[in-house]
Amino acid sequence: MGILDSLANNPALRSALGQLGAAVLPAVLNEVLCSSSQGGLSAIVAKLQQSGFGDQVKSWLGNGQNLPISAGQLRAVLGSDTVRQLAARYNIPVDQLGQILAQELPKAVDQASPEGHLPHTV
Repeated sequence: MGILDSLANNPALRSALGQLGAAVLPAVLNEVLCSSSQGGLSAIVAKLQQSGFGDQVKSWLGNGQNLPISAGQLRAVLGSDTVRQLAARYNIPVDQLGQILAQELPKAVDQASPEGHLPHTV
């Protein structure tokens, strides 16, 4: 759970989600990145590739700078209902949650793929 631990210690995220507290942030990210409803990080990456975001995913898996993805693009891939339900569950504004996920998903994929590909268990 190293990826989620490092996110919980990110001062910018803690500030952005001050109402949540540092203890809730890993739970939110874990639910999105590791949940069975989304199929885990590998399934999210596959959805992104199938939705036309292959260049972004390739940059996250490879060395070098990560290409960005917008909150709206990510919400479209994950499903607006899923993002709204998650935001409501944790009392986070939907737009704020989308921005944080768009900021942190590339980092999570990058950290989970030191060899240039995701392990099958992610």
